[in-house]
Amino acid sequence: MYPEKSLAAINTLCKDRGIYHISDEAYEYFTYGGAMHYSPGATPGAAGHTVSIYSFSKAFGMAGWRVGYMAAPSDLVPAIRKIQDTNLICAPLPIQSAATAALEVGAGYCRGFVGPMDAVRCLVVQALRDLGGSVQVSRAEGAFYAFAKLNTDLADTIILLRLIKDYGVAVIPGSTFGQTKGTCLRIAYGALLKETVEAAMDRLCTGLRTIL
Repeated sequence: MYPEKSLAAINTLCKDRGIYHISDEAYEYFTYGGAMHYSPGATPGAAGHTVSIYSFSKAFGMAGWRVGYMAAPSDLVPAIRKIQDTNLICAPLPIQSAATAALEVGAGYCRGFVGPMDAVRCLVVQALRDLGGSVQVSRAEGAFYAFAKLNTDLADTIILLRLIKDYGVAVIPGSTFGQTKGTCLRIAYGALLKETVEAAMDRLCTGLRTIL
């Protein structure tokens, strides 16, 4: 979660330099601990250079349905339509209808899931912190991932393979997201229920204790 002040400053910088600010806002409804989502497109004077991208996969649990939308400057519409015309695959009509219905229901539907997910987030973070100095993790204020830094010289891909083969749990290597300084893992908990997260974290933490 970037502070509103920082996002507004970046947006202004883009305007001053004559470049577009593309803002990925897939997790706009999933914030915790009093953190509030801020869209750079809401910055005064931002409409002419800001592209805001939204995803139903995250916001409304439609993962795999490949549907979303964007808010973009009107002068970009002709170029966007050219790209759309050359895209041979689009969301099927029933999915588009479901997405329209989701927008009509609105954010209230999504917010009903934030509380239970927050409880899962706390369980995940606490389990990782219980590993002590071998793992560093912050309590992210948005989305549904934990990004853990490991106190080891082992490559993240080596740890990943061992966790899968020996402990039956999968994570994503931090290097996938450009984190090449130190060994990091991204742990997703968006699809986990509170009843199953303890078992999942037990596998992960048991593996990390052994490997590290």
